[in-house]
Amino acid sequence: MKKAFFILILIILIIFVCFIANKRNTPPNGNSTVVFWTLQLSTFDKYITNIISEFEEQNPGIKVKWIDIPYAEGEKRTLAAVLTDNPPDLINTTPDFSLMLAGKNALYTIDEKYLEQFIPSIKKSLKYNSQYFGIPFYATSAVTLYNKELTKQIPALPQTYDDLFKIDFKNNGNNYLTMINFAENDTLLKILNKYDINSAQTINTEKSISIFKEFKKLFDNNEIPKESITQTHRDALEKFMAGQLAFIVTGANFINMIRENAPAVYKNTGILPQLTGSTNAYDYSCMNFIIPKKAQNKEAALKFALFFTNKENQLEFARLTPILPVNKEALNDEFFYDKTFTSQKKSDNEYFKHVSNSNSDLSIKSRMISAYQLNKLQPPLSDIKNKKELNTISSNYIQQILINNAPIKETLDKFSHDWEKL
Repeated sequence: MKKAFFILILIILIIFVCFIANKRNTPPNGNSTVVFWTLQLSTFDKYITNIISEFEEQNPGIKVKWIDIPYAEGEKRTLAAVLTDNPPDLINTTPDFSLMLAGKNALYTIDEKYLEQFIPSIKKSLKYNSQYFGIPFYATSAVTLYNKELTKQIPALPQTYDDLFKIDFKNNGNNYLTMINFAENDTLLKILNKYDINSAQTINTEKSISIFKEFKKLFDNNEIPKESITQTHRDALEKFMAGQLAFIVTGANFINMIRENAPAVYKNTGILPQLTGSTNAYDYSCMNFIIPKKAQNKEAALKFALFFTNKENQLEFARLTPILPVNKEALNDEFFYDKTFTSQKKSDNEYFKHVSNSNSDLSIKSRMISAYQLNKLQPPLSDIKNKKELNTISSNYIQQILINNAPIKETLDKFSHDWEKL
């Protein structure tokens, strides 16, 4: 009898706890509430609140509570939240950070059937152990800007890093061929990846050694600033706006900054596709959404994420800010292409030349070039749990080569060994 009474009390307690847990995420009217975090998007308040209102109207059983957090606090706050028993339902973050969380088995996995609307190569970057852990949000793909005055001496504008290495740039002591931010994030790894140098087994090959020799040559000949090993892309942008760099590989989002802060340089700026390597493919950056495994409203969060990234909403966002949609239909819109020219089935180089030489505004040219680049993307380094550590290792070894004159082959052998340990 006592045993039966104890079991009855236990069942009542379990039901009560489940009721409280459900009540915590269910407002009085019985709707489920998707708690939605974004990274520093309060500037687009009207855009986001309109999407939320439209979604709630179409889905009367779901409410969305939007919280925007500072970019600098994103990873710290997300990690802390994901470790709790009641995290946000949908979080805006980066693929690298998402991959780390996926490696800790902290994320809800998503069936591929829900991701058909997205660009395949970008979708694949959100995959770990053959399972999808994120929903793409938006992308960017850098372009190459050049100073027409400083490049007068150059007979042919570069298309690849190999072309860039061959340029004999006559430095007057204050101007440089370019600036490569070796120590910033994964800049160096992205360049190497364009030559299929993307593993512990390829970092010390003959091709890799030859590229590091070219970096060393640029550094020793003062064709890139000495600060290349410590400074960020913002510093490189400042140098370009000061008229000190012949070429810069940068995001389209910085073109308005050049226009506003350095109008004389802007007027004298030309545009090319992003510099490539032997793969002749382009790298990109993207943002994505994740759903924590412990989230209370996973299905509602997924439904909202897919609505947030549909064709119409992606196009509207692209018109508000210089980003690229990850939705296939949105990217195929005339807003991103010169349809008259592309219908003639010209080559990629002919298309880029046509856009670069057109009378369009530099921002429009950048949008058309970067969007076209999403058709041929270099697969990013993936399934690397310790990406930050790898970035730190690569920064350390390039500094040893450039500053300390460390022997390249031996240094890359050490790099390979450290990479293998990761």
